[in-house]
Amino acid sequence: MEPFDPSELPELLKLYYRRLFPYAQYYRWLNYGGVIKNYFQHREFSFTLKDDIYIRYQSFNNQSDLEKEMQKMNPYKIDIGAVYSHRPSQHNTVKLGAFQAQEKELVFDIDMTDYDDVRSCCSSADICSKCWTLMTMAIRIIDRALREDFGFKHRLWVYSGRRGVHCWVCDESVRKLSSAVRSGIVEYLSLVKGGQDVKKKVHLSENIHPFIRKSINIINKYFEEYALVEQDILGNKESCDKILALVPETIRDDLQKIFLKHHSSLQRWKHLKEYLKKNDIKNDKCGPWLEWEIMLQYCFPRLDINVSKGINHLLKSPFSVHPKTGRISVPIDLQKVDQFDPFTVPTISSICHELDAITTNEAEKEENKAESNIKHRTRDYKKTSLGPYIKVFEQFLENLDKSRKGELLKKSDLQKDF
Repeated sequence: MEPFDPSELPELLKLYYRRLFPYAQYYRWLNYGGVIKNYFQHREFSFTLKDDIYIRYQSFNNQSDLEKEMQKMNPYKIDIGAVYSHRPSQHNTVKLGAFQAQEKELVFDIDMTDYDDVRSCCSSADICSKCWTLMTMAIRIIDRALREDFGFKHRLWVYSGRRGVHCWVCDESVRKLSSAVRSGIVEYLSLVKGGQDVKKKVHLSENIHPFIRKSINIINKYFEEYALVEQDILGNKESCDKILALVPETIRDDLQKIFLKHHSSLQRWKHLKEYLKKNDIKNDKCGPWLEWEIMLQYCFPRLDINVSKGINHLLKSPFSVHPKTGRISVPIDLQKVDQFDPFTVPTISSICHELDAITTNEAEKEENKAESNIKHRTRDYKKTSLGPYIKVFEQFLENLDKSRKGELLKKSDLQKDF
């Protein structure tokens, strides 16, 4: 992917919002079939403009309004908020206390910086292919639970554009959930607890919940390659000490001796597991799940609870551009989670240059023709590397539509029965 120059961003954004942003699909998503009157009109959008100028409570009548405003404002970042009781753009005219957030998708935000205590390759905003596996595991674990444990059907996973992923759960019943229920769901999905000062962040008891067992099964598929080879979590004294801090004091000396005898992470982990199996450590209240606690601490998803809890919480919009990396926040194909590579995601400069090349090519062709047939011009984004990601989004919208039509048929059948 070609290098991104932030000084070019204003010009690139103009072209992106004029010719590449998928407005029709975007409106189709947030309008939800137009089933609920004013649903789109009551939705909050927030724009961050050049020099961090931040404008909240934007709202629009329709797709055309949204397009005009985005092309006029040229936002560096777009956030989506809740559906309110009134139009957000008129919130100042509403009686105090009457303007309330009523509905929103259930959202999850997973950020790589929250794993800094357990990744050795990068820190803060940096990511690489070695630690991206954390995001792959997070998507697999959270998505399985949302689908199987909660029965949620419409889940849109999106790359944040830099160092994380977002999930939008869009089922109709989910959008209506109270803040308390959202808190309950995110609590169910959280296992790693405690701030920087807390060394041991995962505590299991004898009764292992099926959610934990299923999560361990997913982590197992990645653990050896990710944790033992790429992150080398038992590779040196410092990293061994970190793991020793997670086990009861009574067995630390024994494990220390094992670590001195063997030198690779693979060997040390193998012997640690054998030691735990051989010795009944029941008295120390840690049982055979000690190995799982370590695996979970190093690999289990770390969710930003506040983002999921609040109905009025804003979250970065899909197809927004990350102003520092230039990467587009693209949907992730759940069928190809393992193949998703953040470093091959289209950047705004790459797709604008692709468009320029195509436009020049087409202009030359047109000169050779007597007249051009405008009707046959395919959508510009389809000709760029953004095309396949919009296809993923369209497939998601297709499923939403099918489900909505199914619900409407059910309702009309029920009415006929009366």
